[in-house]
Amino acid sequence: MSAVLTTPAAKEPPDTRDRHRLSVLGGLAALSLDAMASVAYGPEAIVLVLAVAGGAGLGFAVPVTLTIAALLAVLTFSYRQVIAAFPEGGGAYGVAKTHLGRRAGLVAGASLIIDYVLNVAVSVAAGVAALTSAFPELLPYTVWLCLAVLALVTGVNLRGIAGSARAFIVPTAVYVGAILLVIVAGLVRTGPAVVTQAQVTGLQTVGVLLLLKAFANGCASLTGVEAIANAVPSFRKPRVKRAQRAEVALGALLAVMLVGIAALIEKFAIAPVEGVTVLAQVTQASLGDGPLFYLVQFSTVILLALAANTSFGGLPVLAQLLAADNNLPHFFALRADRHVHRYGIAFLTVTSAALLVLAQGDMNLLVPLFAIGVFVGFTLSQSGMVKHWVTARPAGWKWRAALNGFGALLTFLAAIVVTISKFTEGGWLIVVTLPLMVLVMERVNRSYARIGQRLELGRTPVPPRSRRSLVVVPVHAVNRLTCEALAAALSLGDRVVAVNVTHPEDEQEARRFIEAWERWQPDVELVQLFDAHRRLDEPLIDYLSRVPEAHVFVLIPEVEPEHAWQRVLQNQRGAVLARALRRRTDVVVCRMRFRVAARTADLALPRR
Repeated sequence: MSAVLTTPAAKEPPDTRDRHRLSVLGGLAALSLDAMASVAYGPEAIVLVLAVAGGAGLGFAVPVTLTIAALLAVLTFSYRQVIAAFPEGGGAYGVAKTHLGRRAGLVAGASLIIDYVLNVAVSVAAGVAALTSAFPELLPYTVWLCLAVLALVTGVNLRGIAGSARAFIVPTAVYVGAILLVIVAGLVRTGPAVVTQAQVTGLQTVGVLLLLKAFANGCASLTGVEAIANAVPSFRKPRVKRAQRAEVALGALLAVMLVGIAALIEKFAIAPVEGVTVLAQVTQASLGDGPLFYLVQFSTVILLALAANTSFGGLPVLAQLLAADNNLPHFFALRADRHVHRYGIAFLTVTSAALLVLAQGDMNLLVPLFAIGVFVGFTLSQSGMVKHWVTARPAGWKWRAALNGFGALLTFLAAIVVTISKFTEGGWLIVVTLPLMVLVMERVNRSYARIGQRLELGRTPVPPRSRRSLVVVPVHAVNRLTCEALAAALSLGDRVVAVNVTHPEDEQEARRFIEAWERWQPDVELVQLFDAHRRLDEPLIDYLSRVPEAHVFVLIPEVEPEHAWQRVLQNQRGAVLARALRRRTDVVVCRMRFRVAARTADLALPRR
């Protein structure tokens, strides 16, 4: 019986690990900026649609917003339950995968990835657009400003999600306080009572389809509601309770701000004005043109730019879960110090930067793509929770299932309306990209399944047995590099063969090599191969196919230059040969580095 000696792994103290995670307030600052910032463009999206019907349409701003607030309440409650049921995070992906099947989970995961990437691009572009509106001289540098803001947010997140939360708490608090101040001041302030004959004619004049489109447009305010449920592992213990509190706080704040702004839009008869945002008009009507007006505008610019942080908190956790389920490359599951998923952050940064460059930082080109993906995730999440209640049947499951079913119906209708209305404005790109992403993840999953089958994962292998081995060393000269390689090979295998590949016309060079070898007398078998096409891989692969040993190593000696720039002086022969052997044979390929800097003193010593 053999003894197994284990060395205890160094454990990070619990308080140190928890220090890099989120509190309730930190969760709001790190994961809710997307939803909070939507107050700046959600009500405007509703007004832009309703304005088509004139005063009658604008009179429905509050009812439409109240409907969205009701859906927000349904989503908030649903995601509060999702947090409890799936504390490992993943949100819609976790719910859909568990209750609707793996394929539905992949659709939800792909929709969330698309939403996260677009959120970064839209938020950064919106923030820069607000900045260039205030300072038109910066307009020619829009793309560079977008990339600079993206780099800033990325750098903050590479310090850890808790670090990003601390950095964004003050801007978030100032923004929320400013919006609440606008609402309170506007409600207290005396304004015109706007009741027109067109409004009285009501629904017949406006039309159900227009209201549905306004509802769908306004639902852009709901993007980001799922981010907290997706990133539960990022919270401090007790994670579930903290995440639930943050979710409820987000839902309550967002509902108050949306309904409050809608009430002021109706009270002050706000209509779309080119070059001036609806929020700016509401702020001016409530607070006037003084310093408080500029405080609201400036805080909105800051928060729009930083709203991308929601994606940096949510996507890396989602990518980790997808990678753990073999649906994404496993490097997305790797974590660096401060519990940062650097590869998820890198993917988000690169894809968002590409979108910003392609769109030239134009927010209007990106917004039409924004809401489609998130509604797909909402619908799958709500539908999955219905099945969860029906299957588990806890106390009160019927009304919970009915509530989630109603939410699924609303989000499904919103997804259909948004997709149809935005299809020609770029929505087709999401319709194409979403199934393509699912197919890619399916392909990744099948590849990992084949690898797992080949590795016999889940089965205990037979005990290892020693096998007779052959070590083949490609050589082209008699020198110190060849000597070091053969010495290493002799310690690795039972039989060592040096293989020299040459051209038939280089007869004199081949003869000189043989003579040098015989003078050296290394006591190693030498095989000389000839190839008329001056190839290295083909003759060696052909030779390896004829050796009797089942266990074969190929040791490729290479010079490691003293300086990095000296790599351009190398012929890359070893890399080419190693790539061909790995692709076309089952031999074990070893690349031995001979470090020039470390061997300089040795080379100066006299030989025996």
